[in-house]
Amino acid sequence: MTTDISQLTFRLPTEEDFPRVQYGLTHWWGGLGGDAGAQQRRLLVPRLFLQHFCLTSQVVEDGEGRLVAFLVGFLSQDRADEAYIHFVGVDPEWQGSGVGRAMYERFFAAVRTAGRTRVRCLTGPANRASVAYHRRLGFRVEPGALDVDGIPATPDYDGEGLPRVLFVKEL
Repeated sequence: MTTDISQLTFRLPTEEDFPRVQYGLTHWWGGLGGDAGAQQRRLLVPRLFLQHFCLTSQVVEDGEGRLVAFLVGFLSQDRADEAYIHFVGVDPEWQGSGVGRAMYERFFAAVRTAGRTRVRCLTGPANRASVAYHRRLGFRVEPGALDVDGIPATPDYDGEGLPRVLFVKEL
């Protein structure tokens, strides 16, 4: 298999992509959080995201039509200068190929066109690879009242006992 991203197709998602995105959410995180972690990821990307946020989201397929990556993002309705990246997944076979960066860059271009100047996203403090990746993309970690092994996190952000690392990037 090649990991040449010039051979990939980037397109807007449709509702028909939902089962493949759910498969990725189950299998692409190397067992992070076990079965409960996989279920939490699946619940974070319900079908409605592929029904109502398609114009700023992406799926990426290889030459055989196999899903290799996705990005779910949207323009904030309440903060006219912001956009939000809700969830990103890359098949482990394609990690390090540049496909993730390419999706982010496409998202940044789309939200700039819509007049947005800031992008926000978050991750769990246990996902150290995600923290490092977002920093490499130029996201700044926002201050948090919690220190998780040197990573600032906001305690109880998504409910009791659910700290999150918050990121912001100025475009």
